[in-house]
Amino acid sequence: MAFRDVVGHRRLLSLLSQAIARQSLTPSLIFSGPEGVGKRLTAISVAQELNCVSPIEGTACGTCTACRRIARGAHPDVMTIEPGDTGSIKIDQVRAAIDRAVFRPFEGRRRVTVIEQADALVSAAQHALLKTLEEPLPASVFILVTSRPDTLLPTVRSRCAHLRFGRLQVSEVAAVLEKSEGYSQKEALAAAAASDGSVRRALDLEADEFVEARSDAEELLQAVGRDPRTRLERAKALLKGGGSPSDERAHLSVRLEAMGSLLRDVGLLSSGADTRLVANLDRRPALDAMARTLPADTISRAFAAVARAQGALDQNVSPKVVADWLAINVH
Repeated sequence: MAFRDVVGHRRLLSLLSQAIARQSLTPSLIFSGPEGVGKRLTAISVAQELNCVSPIEGTACGTCTACRRIARGAHPDVMTIEPGDTGSIKIDQVRAAIDRAVFRPFEGRRRVTVIEQADALVSAAQHALLKTLEEPLPASVFILVTSRPDTLLPTVRSRCAHLRFGRLQVSEVAAVLEKSEGYSQKEALAAAAASDGSVRRALDLEADEFVEARSDAEELLQAVGRDPRTRLERAKALLKGGGSPSDERAHLSVRLEAMGSLLRDVGLLSSGADTRLVANLDRRPALDAMARTLPADTISRAFAAVARAQGALDQNVSPKVVADWLAINVH
C-alpha cells in the first residue's frame, strides 16, 4: 500500500514523503495513535517508498515486485517484529533484527524494521535497541508502532522522531470498509458511526446490530418533550427480554452508546460546528430535524443522562431500572 492509498493523515504522509524525497528521513521513528487508524499501514508504505523499483511521480507505485512483496511481508529487506504467544516482544527478537540491520540491503535501497505493538517490548529488549536508535546503522530504518507510547522507556522515546496519528473521520473509515472489506455503503456508514475513528473497531462491530440499536435509541429521542408514559413505552425497545443478565446488559449498553453518538451529532449541528465531525452521516435528515426542535439545554441534559445511565449499568444496576430512569430523565 503506497502513500497514495493510505486513508487520512495527509499532513503526516506529506511530511514523510518530503523527508524521503530529500533523503533526510529520520532512521528512528515512533508512530503512535489509537488502534486501527493506519499506523502499521503507513509504516509498510514507508518501506515501499524507500524500496519501490518503479516509482510514479516520485512516489511508490504499490504494484511493482518490490512493493507487492513488501505488502505480503516477503521482502528480504523489510522485517516486522510482533509480540509472540506470551504477548510480549523478547530481547532475542530485537537482537535478531539488529543483527540483520547491520548488513547492507540485499535487494532494495534501505532495510526497514517495523516493530508492531512496540509497547509489548520487554525492558531488556528496549535497552538492546537503545544503541541502534542512538547510532543508526547505515541504510537502516526502525519504526516503532504503538498505541501506548508512554509505556516505552523515556530513553527510547528521546532517540526517535515521534509522529502522532489522530482518529480517522467517519467518511474515511467508511471508505476503507467499502473499498477493502466489501461493505455496502449503508453497512459502511453504520459501522463507521460507532467506530470512534478506528477501522479496527469498525470491523469488530456488527453493523446490523448497531443499526438496530441506533433505531431503538432514535425512537426514544424522538419522544423527548412528550409525556413520560410515551417515553417509558419507547424505552422498552432498549431492553432485551428473555436473555441472560449479561446479554440484557450488553443489549442496553449498545443502545446507550448509539444514543450518546446521536446526541453528540445533534449537539454539533445545533451549535453550528463543523459538519464533517458528524458520526451518523446516514441519519443526517433525522439529526437535522432533532437539531431544529430540541433546545440546546435539552440536548445537554439528555447527553448527561445517557452518560449517567451507562455508569449505572457498569455498576450492575438492573438494565430495566436504568432504561426506565433514562426515559424519565430524557425530557
